[in-house]
Amino acid sequence: MSTSPTHRHDTSAPAGAVQMATLAPDESPYFNRELSWLQFNQRVLAEACNAAYPLLERLRFLSISGSNLDEFMMIRVAGLVGQVQRGLDTPSIDGRSPTQQLAAIREKLADLSQQQQAIWRELRAGLSEADIHVADEERVSPAAHKWLKRYFLNEILPIITPQALDPAHPFPFVQNEGLGLLFTLTRNATGEQLIEMVLIPSALPRFVRVPDEVTSADGGKGGALYISIARLIQRYAGELFPGFTIQGDGLFRVLRDSDIEIAEEAEDLVRTFRSAIQRRRRGQVIQLEIDEDFDPAAEALLLDQLGINEAALIKTDGMIGVDGLAEIVREDRPDLKFDAYSPRFPERIREHDGDAFSAIREKDIIVHHPYESFEVVVDFIRQAAADPEVVAIKQTLYRAGSQSAVVGALIEAAEAGKSVTAVVELKARFDEEQNLQWASKLERAGVQVIYGFTDWKTHAKVAMVVRRENDSFRTYCHLGTGNYHPVTARVYTDLSFFTADPKLGRDVAKMFNFVTGYVEPHALERMHIAPIDLREEIYARIDTEIAHAQEGKPAAIWMKCNQLTDEGVIDRLYAASQAGVQVELVVRGICCLRPGIAGLSENIRVKSVIGRFLEHSRIYAFANGHPLPSAHAAVFIASADMMSRNLDRRVETLIPILNRTVHDQVLQQVLLANMLDSEQSWWLHPDGSYSRVEVEEGKAFNCHRYFMTNPSLSGRGGALEAGAVPKLSLRRGAVA
Repeated sequence: MSTSPTHRHDTSAPAGAVQMATLAPDESPYFNRELSWLQFNQRVLAEACNAAYPLLERLRFLSISGSNLDEFMMIRVAGLVGQVQRGLDTPSIDGRSPTQQLAAIREKLADLSQQQQAIWRELRAGLSEADIHVADEERVSPAAHKWLKRYFLNEILPIITPQALDPAHPFPFVQNEGLGLLFTLTRNATGEQLIEMVLIPSALPRFVRVPDEVTSADGGKGGALYISIARLIQRYAGELFPGFTIQGDGLFRVLRDSDIEIAEEAEDLVRTFRSAIQRRRRGQVIQLEIDEDFDPAAEALLLDQLGINEAALIKTDGMIGVDGLAEIVREDRPDLKFDAYSPRFPERIREHDGDAFSAIREKDIIVHHPYESFEVVVDFIRQAAADPEVVAIKQTLYRAGSQSAVVGALIEAAEAGKSVTAVVELKARFDEEQNLQWASKLERAGVQVIYGFTDWKTHAKVAMVVRRENDSFRTYCHLGTGNYHPVTARVYTDLSFFTADPKLGRDVAKMFNFVTGYVEPHALERMHIAPIDLREEIYARIDTEIAHAQEGKPAAIWMKCNQLTDEGVIDRLYAASQAGVQVELVVRGICCLRPGIAGLSENIRVKSVIGRFLEHSRIYAFANGHPLPSAHAAVFIASADMMSRNLDRRVETLIPILNRTVHDQVLQQVLLANMLDSEQSWWLHPDGSYSRVEVEEGKAFNCHRYFMTNPSLSGRGGALEAGAVPKLSLRRGAVA
């Protein structure tokens, strides 16, 4: 089998590694959480400039940066604004007050917004060269004009409503993420001037695509032509305002506080959440985005009526609502997208003719998504639903998506007479409404639906199946790092662990009893659960490495997670660094730990991997007295990031990987590949900035490409040993 060439990676002194710095007396040993998040979104935005990516994939990253920023404003900035308004002065981890954080954030936001618009102009020009034209008036031929006008009259005009803004008409409500147009008009008959608002219904697409046969008719130039709905309304506004002369118009967009707070004494969670979702749509305005040349009088009117000051105002010379560009990404141009990728079905399951229970009984299995199909998880539940020997199924559902095959399988199981329990998390942000709908559908099918704790989220990704075998019962478990979500499972890298280990089965049963009946688990045999003992286990593992370093034994910690913000964990890692423990962290998003500070964190390095797939798996490895990576390391997978909310206010799982084959796959394949990645990686520096990892030309290693081009790793211990799966090595190079 051919493999990618061997690449040398000396992890003791890699190219582009962080430089050492000294902490000044007045400097905080922590980075600000919100500013670190903005750095993360900056790295996402940088992928929109990556010339190695196809054009529509770059546009996708630009769109993602926009939707990320919207959520940040609606949740994080809204929370800070609320603190300021209530007079709360609680400092952040780096000692800043809410007011100071808002000032720093707004300075960064202005720069980020300008970058987005500059990148959009560049990508728009590139799209035009590729014959995809967005808002290009020169390409509106007579045939296209005729089609667009007919579309406006038939599809748009009947559902939009002009609303006069004067003392006789109340100012209309603008919903969260709502787009609207203000028109300055003069009545032809009297010369009277007035302002009218047209809100763009959320049911409408952001863009309309002119059919190809129209763009090429009557001497047209052909190609894909997209016109925004807002531009379409502006173009044919004369049809909306007959008898008026249009003096000017401008587009605006509103973002509102979208966080949901539930009182601990809430008596009925379902009713409370339905009410809270309605309130969210009417939350306080956090940001108003308007055209750069917006009419000053209309701008003042908006600020006054929306009850905000200029600090919440962003003027844009370009695209308002960058997230809407996702619609253009759907254009059917395979040549402008990543090569199509079809996930592999796990070999171990296939070898057992699709019988998941038989394969799991033989030995534990790890499945690496999205390289291996999420269908194996769905099939696990489907097989349980159809198996007459299965008596019970229990499942957590945090985010399941709008079309969940897992939910369908649970319904099939209940209708087949199984005892089915579903823990549906109503507090999954922005999925509350969808989860309420799933809960109702599950209950109608006879599933016992539990909503868990009022003040804690159930974030664990767990399913258990109890099956009658040989006059006794056996428990099969699925324990994951990601959600039971069929869409994100195609783009998020996550791990699915299947086991029939009786000890883990008993632990999982205790976890469900904890969530459904508040029965606190005691004497756990394998698993660690937040907020019970997960934090303590992480602390104990770090302390063990400190002790090993002090004894002169090999001591190292490798962690891969999405966010690292918990002060206690950070302080423990600082202590490890000071004791001589080598700490390697792959933190995709927020990181409040400052690496490379003399006397504090000189033995800690942090990098972020941003690429085609979103790194989402959480893996924690501890050397255990032997050099990493080795068979002696203590390896865990988890649903939890190293954040206070995960460790103290959520139900999470930390799973030890004890099976040798699975241990090697998680540590020496998945985690090591992330450590070795250089093509998609960024170093975090002591000042909080990031820079791309620099490597010699031709020697870059891409962990996503490695897993896409190599055979299934699931249960392939023999294949790994035989060399059928290229083996990674720190010392001999990325691929040996």
